[in-house]
Amino acid sequence: MSVQKFKLIFFVPPSALSACKSAIFTAGAGRFPGAGGYTEVCFTSRGTGQFKPGDAANPHIGKVGELEELDEFRVEVMCMGKDTAVKAVEALKKAHPYEEPAYEVYKMEDM
Repeated sequence: MSVQKFKLIFFVPPSALSACKSAIFTAGAGRFPGAGGYTEVCFTSRGTGQFKPGDAANPHIGKVGELEELDEFRVEVMCMGKDTAVKAVEALKKAHPYEEPAYEVYKMEDM
């Protein structure tokens, strides 16, 4: 039976990009299966994120009740095995500056 693959996608401001990538790579994310031994593999794209903090929020950027638009990066990385995906998310949450980091995890299928 082959190892399950997961894809972690997260959004991060430019100032925290390096720290967040380093944290997830240290947790084991971004290792590509195969004889080549590739590590720290990811795809990064730039875009604009937006959010409006609620009354109980303690935002890292922006003000409560005000719509904020900012430059962010979207990072996509493969995680080999559920344990690696869980560890990568935990590492991301510790390294990310936002009160609630935006991320997604998908189980990948082999075809």
